This record gives sequence, structure tokens and C-alpha cells, in this order.
Amino acid sequence: MVFSFSLLTEQGNPFYGAYYADVESVTALDADTVRFDFASSHSRELPLIVGQLPVLPKHYWDGRDFTSPTLDAHPGSGPYRIAEVDPGRRIVYARVEDYWGRELAVKRGRHNIDRLIYDYYRDRDIAWEAFKAGILDYRVDARAATWAIGYDFPAFEEGLVRKLSVPDGQPARMQAFVFNLRQETFQDPRVREALALTFDFPWLNANIFYDAYRRTESFFQNSEMAAEGLPSAAELEVLEPWRDQLPDDVFSEPLPMDHPETLRERLRLALELLREAGFEVRDGGLVNAETGRPLELEVLLYDTGMERVVQPMVRNMARLGIRGTIRIVDINQYLNRLRSFDFDLVVGQFPQSNNPGNEQREFWTSDYAEVPQSRNLMGLADPVVDDLVEQLIRADSRETLNTLARALDRVLRHRFIVIPHYHSGETRLAVWDKFGWPEPSPEYGMDLEAWWVDPERAATIERRQQGG
Repeated sequence: MVFSFSLLTEQGNPFYGAYYADVESVTALDADTVRFDFASSHSRELPLIVGQLPVLPKHYWDGRDFTSPTLDAHPGSGPYRIAEVDPGRRIVYARVEDYWGRELAVKRGRHNIDRLIYDYYRDRDIAWEAFKAGILDYRVDARAATWAIGYDFPAFEEGLVRKLSVPDGQPARMQAFVFNLRQETFQDPRVREALALTFDFPWLNANIFYDAYRRTESFFQNSEMAAEGLPSAAELEVLEPWRDQLPDDVFSEPLPMDHPETLRERLRLALELLREAGFEVRDGGLVNAETGRPLELEVLLYDTGMERVVQPMVRNMARLGIRGTIRIVDINQYLNRLRSFDFDLVVGQFPQSNNPGNEQREFWTSDYAEVPQSRNLMGLADPVVDDLVEQLIRADSRETLNTLARALDRVLRHRFIVIPHYHSGETRLAVWDKFGWPEPSPEYGMDLEAWWVDPERAATIERRQQGG
């Protein structure tokens, strides 16, 4: 355990350094006992998350480079082992028959499927055709158009394929276009706010998404931690020490998403903000009045499916004289550009639980603003946010946690560090009807590890797929 902790926090993903930052030391007392000393007793979740620490076998990793990618199937102690790897195509997991934890109360009835096969597709349309053909048994359907009108193939009409919607009991994750605050272009929050106004969600929802989504506004959407309206007395008490470093709007104005609904009004407001920020229109283009430098940006993508979401926004930017472009690259180039912070806007996701805590450091704080592969994609380095995150981690009651999360949410939203997208509030699944699962679904989401294969239904489907 001591070896695992040191390896993960010193050489692993930045997440581990943030998650376990308050662990001061780890000591092996004997062969079966490890002592964790904490820097303070303020983080009430730290004893729990220490229990989540993965255990890595020292005999295997000694002499190996933990930071280098490998296709070796390294040993583990879970209910599945890696049985097959076809790089870039598939990975197969086989169930461990003598898994040590199978009779634990929390494991009974779980891990029922003998082989889990994950096939990789670079094109979502090809993956969709593979599902319809029965090559794939299960898919999460993240495309609203497919969910609304795509299930018109024989297997679905015959009842061999089912659509399931599982309500999500967790806060909706913030998916958004993320500004790279390291770029000079995005230093002025008025510029960022103006660019956010060009995202026309009502048009997208009506014309592309079949009204399947709701606009995401909060970093803690669909929870009691989301800020609303003007700050409460409790929020004001938290924010008051930072009044000199926060915009007056944080204290006196409704939240930024209370913008005009119509695109024309939003673009008018965007142009006003850009003029206040020192830009003017020359020869049909928007330029900095002092330097003459045009306002231009590039949206970096690796998924062609997002292009239809970006294109309308780029067109709206052009109406303001902004030069917006889309660059689609392969996943390796995309990851390399993220690691070197070589981007203007990218799509990012910031999932939240009902009990946010230590992971918020990696999302938002200054310590991770320049750390490659951290989730602070935007490079946010803000002492107000740093302080609010630390206070949130130290919250000693649910009420205090909610207040601090709302204050953090309010500050982040007034900083305009992202252009929020949308959410559905559920997980949409399509499955060949060969599975069983416990009812009802868990309150906080899906538990696929509790599913099983129904032999009779699986045999029926196999016969039908083979033309029998």
C-alpha cells in the first residue's frame, strides 16, 4: 500500500496528487497494517477515499517505467482479468472464477457475465450500424437524433432490441466549450462572455436535438448545490472577504445565464461587451482598436459528431466579425495538443458527485493550472476559487457544503471560463434483449455490474440473427 500510494501520487495522473493532497505520510506498521497520517482533520471524506486507493503489486512494477504506455497485461486483484488485447480494435476481459471477493456481501449478485468485450470504433455511424447488425449487444446512445428517429430497423420493430432510459440521480455533468485562459485572446472576461452569447442552444435543441436536452447552467446542475438568482445571506458571508477581487455583478446581479433568449438580442449584447473590451469593426472584421489585431479563434475537435454543434456558433461569431474556425484532428494529435496547451477552445467535461470534495482541486485550482493532463483544462489560477475549494473540502455539514458549492458555482459562472452545453438528466441505453437486471435501478445511476444474460432470450436472439 505504501508503494502504491507513492507511485500513484508521484508518477500517476495528476488526479491522484489532488485527491490525496492532505495525506501527510503513509507508514507500514506490519505486514497487514498501514497507517495514513493526515495534514489536518478538516477533510471529512479523506478517510473514505483513502480506502479507494488502488493496490499495485511492487514485485511487478519494480524496474518498470510506470509513466510509459504498455500493452503488457499487468496483474490485478479484481473480478476480471485481461484476456485479449487487439490494439486500437478491442479488449477482452474474462471473469476470474476464484475471485477472492465474490462472497462479500457487497459483491453478491454482481460480475455475472463471463466475458466483457469492448470493441472500438473511430466513427460513431459505423458503430451504430454494428449495433443494428447485432455485432454489439449494448450501447449508450448519446445522439439525440438517433434516439428520436433512428430506431426504425427490423430488430427493434420485432422487439429484439429495447430502448431504456435510466434517470441520473447525480448532478448533471458540465459539458462545455472550454476557453484556454493561457491565451491572450481570452484574458478579458467580457470577451469570454460575448463569445458565450453566440452559442444558440434554443436553435440547436429545436433543429438538431429534437428538444431532447435542457441547457446546462450550473457546475452542479440538478442538485441543491447549484447557485440560483442572487446570493443568499450565507453565500454573501462566504464571498464578502473577496469583494475586492470579484466583479460587483457577483453580489448584485442574477447569474450570467439569465441572458436574453433571442439570438438577435444576445448578439447585440455580445457586440456591446466586445466594444467595451476595446474591439471595433473594420472592413467587416472585429479587431482590437489599439493593435488592429483581429479577434480569431479555433475550436479543436477529434469527434466529427461535434462539428454540427460548433458550426452554428462559428456562423454567429462571423456575424459579429469574429474569425472562427474548426480543426478536427486524430485523437493522438488532439491529446498532444491538450498536453502542450496548444488550443483555443476544446470540449471538456466536469462530472460532479453529490458530495464534491478533494477532486475539486484538480478541476479548478492554481496548483493544477499548468499541469499537463490535469482537468483544469482552462488554466484557471484564481485565489478566490482556490480558497472556496479549500473551504468546500473542509465543510463540516451538509448545509455548509451546499452553501460553499453555491458560492463556488457562482464565482465560476461569473468568470465565464466555459461556454456551457446541455444535458438530458438520464442515461439512454439501447440493448439487444438478452439481459436481465435488478429493479428498480439504483437511485444514483446504473449498475451494469449487476446485469446478467438470460440464456433463453439470448438463444432466441442468436437464432433470429442467424436467420432461424
